Amino acid sequence: MTTRPTEDDLLAVFTRADLGGDEKLDLMEFTLVLESLGLAWTRAETQDRFERADTNRDGFISYGEFRAVLEANGWAEGPLPAPQS
Repeated sequence: MTTRPTEDDLLAVFTRADLGGDEKLDLMEFTLVLESLGLAWTRAETQDRFERADTNRDGFISYGEFRAVLEANGWAEGPLPAPQS
């Protein structure tokens, strides 16, 4: 992706990379997401961002944690939209 992804794009990329279907990404899946977004971070940078994004320290990145790391790096804007009821 060469332009800033939309919320739908981000969710679609996250879902495609979630190979386990458990709504969270391990380091390999996180790397797949970054590649599909066109982000070329080194292995060390990817590992560092993964560890910083994993705020609850469960070894995985949830969609909220994923959004936060992208926001921190200027690849997503603003907080997550409120859930629709």
